[in-house]
Amino acid sequence: MRLNRTATELLSGKRFGQFVSVGALGAVFDLTVSAVLTVWFGVLAEVAKLVGAEVAIVVMFLINDRWTFADEGASGAFPAVRRLLKSNLVRSGGLALQFVVVRVLRQQDVSVVVAGFDFWQVIPLPVAILASMLLNYVAESLLTWRVASE
Repeated sequence: MRLNRTATELLSGKRFGQFVSVGALGAVFDLTVSAVLTVWFGVLAEVAKLVGAEVAIVVMFLINDRWTFADEGASGAFPAVRRLLKSNLVRSGGLALQFVVVRVLRQQDVSVVVAGFDFWQVIPLPVAILASMLLNYVAESLLTWRVASE
């Protein structure tokens, strides 16, 4: 019956909605940091993506820990720090996926110029975020907050 409980926990519409909402806020942080670094400071898009993603990961962890998964995990500073470290490790898979998506899309000979600005510089960034969202939801639910554990 553990498989049924796991599926039930993962398919929770409320939790998934909260996770997506927090992810949307994280995407704002990620995109803002990544775009500013890429466009204004000329940082390589892949490097800017890593910095933007880490800022978003920390922000999303803090909100998810207090809202989405508030009833999961032990209370206290030490367990919270352990979850933050685990969350960073778990999300490294999603970040690796994002890095690959950005790299592959940026290598395409595509231009989307509007008002003199080539939006193709930043279009791969939200695509990469969406690609990793489902992976992160499952991994965070099961490994960081252990929602289906007894």
